[in-house]
Amino acid sequence: MMQNTNSKVKGFTLIELMVVMAIIGILASIAYPSYTQYTVRAKRSDGMAALNLASQAMERFRANNYSYETGDDITQVFTDQVPVDGGTPYYQLSVVDDVSTYTLTATPLGALAGRDGALTLTNAGVRNWTDSYGTLHTCWPEGGNSC
Repeated sequence: MMQNTNSKVKGFTLIELMVVMAIIGILASIAYPSYTQYTVRAKRSDGMAALNLASQAMERFRANNYSYETGDDITQVFTDQVPVDGGTPYYQLSVVDDVSTYTLTATPLGALAGRDGALTLTNAGVRNWTDSYGTLHTCWPEGGNSC
């Protein structure tokens, strides 16, 4: 039998594969940082929401007990982690209180600890945020990485 010498071999060359891999690498290097920033902002929003809910719980506690004093034990009035409905925690909630004041703090845990700072909320409504560089801001970052 004779082989047909006119048939073309179909496939990709090594250069074509390398170009495709380079394009995928460039797209990944752009997309991954954006994704991680998005997840930090989403988790920070959860932390801010949990602090607001914990603040409401502290106000209810004061209405029933005529004092904010829980012995610095937030679990008497609210859960001590975010997400509040369970799962792997990415913020630890704590309270420092006395008869007439309280300060709620959400401290980042795990991988979030290196990417974000603590959030605080007082009974007077004062909101503070320490960013990942250790800078204290007298606000909460509502839409991104600055206030």
